[in-house]
Amino acid sequence: MKQLILDYTPYCTRAALVDNGEMIDFYYEMTSVRGLVGNIYKGRVENVLSGMKAAFVNIGLERNGFLYVGDSRVDNSRLNSIPPKKNTEISAGDIIMCQVVKDQFGQKGARLATDITLPGYYLVLLPSSNFIGVSRKISNDKRREYLEQLVKSICPDGYGFIIRSAADKATDIDIITEATQLLSLWEKISEDYKSAPVLSTVFEEASLFERAMRDTFSEGVDKVIVNDDVVARTLDGKMGKMRIELYTGERSIMSHYGLTSQINHLCDRRVQMSNGAYIVIDKTEALTVIDVNTGKFVGTKDLEDTVFKTNLLAADCIAKQLRIRNISGIVVVDFIDMQLEEHREQVVKELRRVLSNDRLKTSSIEMTSLGLVELTRKKTRLPIDDFMLQPSKDSNGGFELSDAQLAFMLRDELTDYVLSTRFENVYVGVHKSVYDMVIESNILAHDLMRWNKQIFIYSDEDMRRDRFVFSENKPYGEDETLVRLLPRGMEEN
Repeated sequence: MKQLILDYTPYCTRAALVDNGEMIDFYYEMTSVRGLVGNIYKGRVENVLSGMKAAFVNIGLERNGFLYVGDSRVDNSRLNSIPPKKNTEISAGDIIMCQVVKDQFGQKGARLATDITLPGYYLVLLPSSNFIGVSRKISNDKRREYLEQLVKSICPDGYGFIIRSAADKATDIDIITEATQLLSLWEKISEDYKSAPVLSTVFEEASLFERAMRDTFSEGVDKVIVNDDVVARTLDGKMGKMRIELYTGERSIMSHYGLTSQINHLCDRRVQMSNGAYIVIDKTEALTVIDVNTGKFVGTKDLEDTVFKTNLLAADCIAKQLRIRNISGIVVVDFIDMQLEEHREQVVKELRRVLSNDRLKTSSIEMTSLGLVELTRKKTRLPIDDFMLQPSKDSNGGFELSDAQLAFMLRDELTDYVLSTRFENVYVGVHKSVYDMVIESNILAHDLMRWNKQIFIYSDEDMRRDRFVFSENKPYGEDETLVRLLPRGMEEN
């Protein structure tokens, strides 16, 4: 059974796609700093790089966006045909409508496109193209041809659509209704653009929960479960006949479904495999390196057989980690050396097979004689470790668990303590950085509504950042930082 688990807090929203208890995808979004991908802006071209058919565009953000003429969010490799390229001429000073196709990373501004796309569950509207494309994942030729003719019959002149794989199981009414909604949305965006000031946002992409539902709709999700009644009502009806289930348990929703440990391990450098072998993931500024090791796996036949089986299992593990951690850009995989060419070919074939299920485009090359494979995974949003890790504050450099991740870990441990104690007052001691995060983010406000207890928090500079102290007794000498945490709705009282 596939489930989409949605975890709402006032500070951050998280979503996990789960298949029979195993997390296969994970999303997060900060409430105060939402991603930009999909947003549409009224921008001004600052300067044009004619030799590259590119330009820098001011869209009102801290850094100018980079526009490569002809770029879009459409992945042509997954369509039955390729849309024609537009030859758009732009000059410095032009006011243009553009859409973010890649979030800003580090010192680089957002990647922009003038070929606007508006995705739905079954269709993607192409407002400036007369192209009709069908996902290759719809394998039945008759069904693919029928859907193409259906969409052509309702598509206005000058517009285009991409038929997504989820349309394979949709009714005609579902498809026609969504096409009408997307066309109406585009009409509104066009009108808003006319009156919008330059350097402003014309359209903002849907929330994380809606995007997660839309992006996983074609993967056969059986149930969507969310821990907030307002969010549940907002999302209900957006996935056809599938209803949204409201989680009302006492534990956090991720803990209840056994996902807390899986989430906490997402920033581990070492990933253990089922046979005792493991992979090591190292990230640099330019690329990600993944090393495969046999570990405790000794096999049953000979060394070549042991290495081959380890590499096959590693291919599956690597594909999963790329997706679940949202690792993108250049990835170099160092498989264990194999002597037989047949084995090398089978490992590369297996890697390509599992990567083909990834919702983001991944290209790969042949394995070298040294057992190295280079991948390039499409980069759109920030990787998971940008949320779960932060630069270390000590002199050794490197990375440490972020204050936000530690606050989520505190939330889970505190829940278990609250449910196990009979005392009405609970005192929580944490490091100063975690204390500040909990107070500023109000991350526990949603959970406090379920607990019939008073929770007080104080800071202790001498504590380790990843250690929390729970007690029913008021701490001595900590009055200066002692604060009562209030449930949602009582914060301003």
